[in-house]
Amino acid sequence: MKQQHKIKQSGMTLIEILIVLVLIAVVMGIVAANFGERGEQAKVKAAQIDIQNIVNTLDLFKLEVGRYPTQSEGLQALISAPSGLSRWNGPYWKQNKLPVDPWGNDYRYVQPGKNGMPYEIISLGADGVEGGEGVNKDISSGQL
Repeated sequence: MKQQHKIKQSGMTLIEILIVLVLIAVVMGIVAANFGERGEQAKVKAAQIDIQNIVNTLDLFKLEVGRYPTQSEGLQALISAPSGLSRWNGPYWKQNKLPVDPWGNDYRYVQPGKNGMPYEIISLGADGVEGGEGVNKDISSGQL
């Protein structure tokens, strides 16, 4: 007589596999959301650092020229000499083009600035429009 052996099958059912896949997807979604949020916060910090560098460069311009650039001269005065300035000793911004914020938009130079400031440097944030909250909030030299 032949003995019949029952083979015990082990493994995962389709339902168990689907549950594991759903759990992995949920975890990946949470990780991706946190990573994306941190990336935008890093861009805000980079814009603040850029603005501070522009402020320092403008202070050097004023030290040598005796005044800040006018509204019409703008930040371009840091790269090429405005007409009629004999004491311009630039370029003050070492790159040959003006910086852009981390979202690819030009920094705004407003002269005179708010609250009695001689000027203001502004990034419009992630959305590129005035106002906003969070990463869309405008970043200004007056806030640093």
